Amino acid sequence: MLKHRTRVLQISFVAIFSAFVVELGFGIAENSLALLTDSIHALLDAVVTLVLLLAVRLALRPPDAGHTYGHGKIESLGGMIGGIAIFMIACFFIYESVTRLQSPPAVLPGLVAIVGGMYTIGVDVFRIILLGRSMRNAGGVAVRADFYHALMDLGSTVIAIAGIVLVSYGFYHGDFAAALVLGALLVVLSAKLVYRTALDLTDSISPALVRDVRGAAMATDGVMDVGAVLMRRSGETYFADVTVSLRGDTSFERAHEISTGVEASIRGAISGSSVTVHFEPDWKDVPLDSRIHEVAAGTDGVRGVHNVSTHKTGGRTFADLHVMVDRDADLLSAHRISEAVEGRIRKEIPDIEHATIHLEPFVSVPKEFKIKDAEAEEKIRGMLDGHPQVRKIGRIVPLNFGNMLKIDIDCSFDGSMSIEDVHDLTSEIEHEIRAEIQNSVITIHPEPA
Repeated sequence: MLKHRTRVLQISFVAIFSAFVVELGFGIAENSLALLTDSIHALLDAVVTLVLLLAVRLALRPPDAGHTYGHGKIESLGGMIGGIAIFMIACFFIYESVTRLQSPPAVLPGLVAIVGGMYTIGVDVFRIILLGRSMRNAGGVAVRADFYHALMDLGSTVIAIAGIVLVSYGFYHGDFAAALVLGALLVVLSAKLVYRTALDLTDSISPALVRDVRGAAMATDGVMDVGAVLMRRSGETYFADVTVSLRGDTSFERAHEISTGVEASIRGAISGSSVTVHFEPDWKDVPLDSRIHEVAAGTDGVRGVHNVSTHKTGGRTFADLHVMVDRDADLLSAHRISEAVEGRIRKEIPDIEHATIHLEPFVSVPKEFKIKDAEAEEKIRGMLDGHPQVRKIGRIVPLNFGNMLKIDIDCSFDGSMSIEDVHDLTSEIEHEIRAEIQNSVITIHPEPA
């Protein structure tokens, strides 16, 4: 598509530049100020077309270390330089038109000047057809902009020829009046071009686009709120930097999925946009237990958090949680971690009156184990036989890793036992096994007999 747009703009540039040469030559030969002024308009179109052509070519170049947003601003810079130059030339032609209206020259334009104008009209019609077909088939902002310039150039040429025709019918000021009208038109067009490119160079953006981006982000599933939306345009690409708020207990994986969804939504609203999403936690409407878990887990030295619960007494809220620390840590170090956790909870969640923290050793269990321990299995079976509440002993899987032994045990108990009694009994058995087998991690899976 980019190569097609480049070829179309090349043809358009050659055509409009030939019109500038013809109108300039015929305007000088026939002393037609209107035709000379229109030639400058043709030159403006040629400059704009050249800038658009260069912009499309530079769009093929990827961003580099010095142009992290690409090279699209070159289009705006070229448009500003061309607009300023055309504005100054247009002011000169307005001055010249006023002067000649007061003191008309002896030689006035004739048929040759009309022929030069008709050539430009033919060129403009050719460009309109060429660019119109390209817009329908390949699209592109650059081609569309050049299409509009071709339409404006056609209108200005018609005005210039009208002035020359008036001269041929005896209205000797027609050529200068037409030049005055065209000069004023060029001033307006060049001023608009300078203004528009100045907005691009200063990263001005349409508030409607910002609203569209904010709306697309807010409509994405999982987004609680949308914060700052920063946008800029470089060439044909819109860059959007968006901050969204997610539930504070959202996992990192889920947060990444939501941010990907936000990017897709914004690209759907603004085609060809480049989107960067930042996410931050929002604890509004998040369960208190989840927030306590997040605060505790983020404390230095904490290896894991579980069994978080809260309860209210006398209008005050209390928290209870289990915190795991390194199993090799001494009591003093572990207690300091516990105090740090409690301090963070009370600071970041003022609703919590007090937090009771149960310290536990953290054991990292790998996914793969090396060998079985048959001797440990026999010892465990003997210890289980000493508990009559155990109806049946199922699998015993002792697995060695490093200097530790992980033991998984399946046991059957009377189905009428309360879960509290089962928990107390399995905890007692686990303690007995750990006392006999050093450096072991015991997990008993109770089942009804």
